[in-house]
Amino acid sequence: MAQITINEKRCKRCGYCIAFCPTKVYGQEIDGLPRVEKLDKCTACQMCVKRCPDFAIRVED
Repeated sequence: MAQITINEKRCKRCGYCIAFCPTKVYGQEIDGLPRVEKLDKCTACQMCVKRCPDFAIRVED
């Protein structure tokens, strides 16, 4: 199973990771911070990592 780490200090809460995730792994906190809701759906495609403009997400398989 994949391991997803979100660096809260680097994240500017743009929502790109949420929008581009093909399996809809992410949800969003009230302050806009992405949160992992469905880790079991993650295919480790790295789309969230590739789209994050702040390099705030790390996915390890």
